[in-house]
Parts: sequence; C-alpha cells; structure tokens
Amino acid sequence: MKKCFTLLAMLGATAAQAHVTLDQATAYAGTYQKLAFRVGHGCDGKATTGLTVTLPEGASHAKPMPKAGWKISVTDSGALREISWKGGSLPDAYFDEFVVQVKLSPEPGKLYFRVVQECGKVSVAWDEIAGEKMKAPAPVLELLPAPAGTPHHAH
Repeated sequence: MKKCFTLLAMLGATAAQAHVTLDQATAYAGTYQKLAFRVGHGCDGKATTGLTVTLPEGASHAKPMPKAGWKISVTDSGALREISWKGGSLPDAYFDEFVVQVKLSPEPGKLYFRVVQECGKVSVAWDEIAGEKMKAPAPVLELLPAPAGTPHHAH
C-alpha cells in the first residue's frame, strides 16, 4: 500500500509541476486552431512579466490575441517563429492565458511548443520533451486525423 501511495504522490507532483500548459490536449490536423497557453503561477513567487512561445514546424500563420497591458511582438524569420507578450505583470497568486490562432499541419502527430516564462530577471524554459521526471515539460498538442467534412478555415 505504501508503494502505491508513493507512486501516486510522485505522479501528482509531476502533474502539479506543469506550470505552462495548453488548454487542450488534441486538435484536428489541417485546421485553424485557437491555442491558449495557460500560466499557472510565477517563478518562485515572482510575478510573470513575459511569455515567449516558439512555434514548431506544423504550426503556422500565427495570429496572437491582444492582451490588455502587454506588448506583443512576432518574429518570423524562416526557421524561427516566436510570439512574445511582454510588459505586463501576472502575480504569482493568479493564473492567466496567452492566446494565439495557428494553422495546423495536415499531418497527424505531436507538436511541442517551447515556452519561456519571464519573471523579472529570472526566466524558466518550458522545453523538455521526453522523460519521466521532467521539471519543465514543453506544452504538447496531439494532432488527430480530421474527420471528413471538417472545415479548414477559421470563421
């Protein structure tokens, strides 16, 4: 019984450490999708002051949603596609979402988004992709085959 409890405690601790996550786990391949990157808390008690999302291959045509009090910058230099929100302040005691619309690859599979959370002079890179005891897992979106007749355009 004790081993089972320890395993559950470890699994719970791992889930609790996922601090920047996507609001959904799956989406249909080949569609436009709204993605909300959820920031659960700051860095060691400090307020979040910036968030940068690097889009993987398979996520293109990005349009960030404006956020009151934050400045948005988009870098699209071929291989590097980043969206940054900076200049705001999200206190550690609160959570919020940073939203972007993207066109998803027509190929099913997993997309990993590298996210850097800034808290003043401290930053945390949420970019780990594989492993059991990840301290900073990258948000992941699984692309599923789209059913016949699924619209591909955002309305």
